[in-house]
Amino acid sequence: MADRHQNQTQTQQQQPQRVPRPTNTNNLASTNASTFLRRLQGHAPNSTQLVGFLTLLVSGAILLLLTGLTFTATIMGLILFTPLIIISSPIWVPIGALLFLTVAGFVSMCGFGAAAVAGSSWMYRYFKGMHPPGSDRVDYARSRIYDTASHVKDYAREYGGYLHSKVKDAAPGA
Repeated sequence: MADRHQNQTQTQQQQPQRVPRPTNTNNLASTNASTFLRRLQGHAPNSTQLVGFLTLLVSGAILLLLTGLTFTATIMGLILFTPLIIISSPIWVPIGALLFLTVAGFVSMCGFGAAAVAGSSWMYRYFKGMHPPGSDRVDYARSRIYDTASHVKDYAREYGGYLHSKVKDAAPGA
């Protein structure tokens, strides 16, 4: 029992002391307001942050306005030009297809040309002995192909005579 009373006394001493709350509501409001103002001042932005925020706000508003104007102009243009586009579509569809094929062919030829130039440059450096990137892999592949071809050649020599004798056994007149 004495231990329990002593433990309660120690826990009461360890707990932080509470500040008594004022009972007057006007005093309570002013205390909360001053605490709020102190916190607000602690988080208040400096002038650089304020100017940056205002710049962001103005830029965002301008971009939003321009987006709305662009969208409105696009819709108005579609409304006004849709009859003309529908009437002249027998001309526009073949022209569009031809233009698409022409541009696609030109871009493809440019890509193939760039690949051919890069490949030719690599082969030139490889055969000149400059060791371009990946030349070690080509050398390794060449040695593997040579080794495999040698093994196949040896295998054919070894078993070629065996098969020839089997054919003679199967067809003695051949």
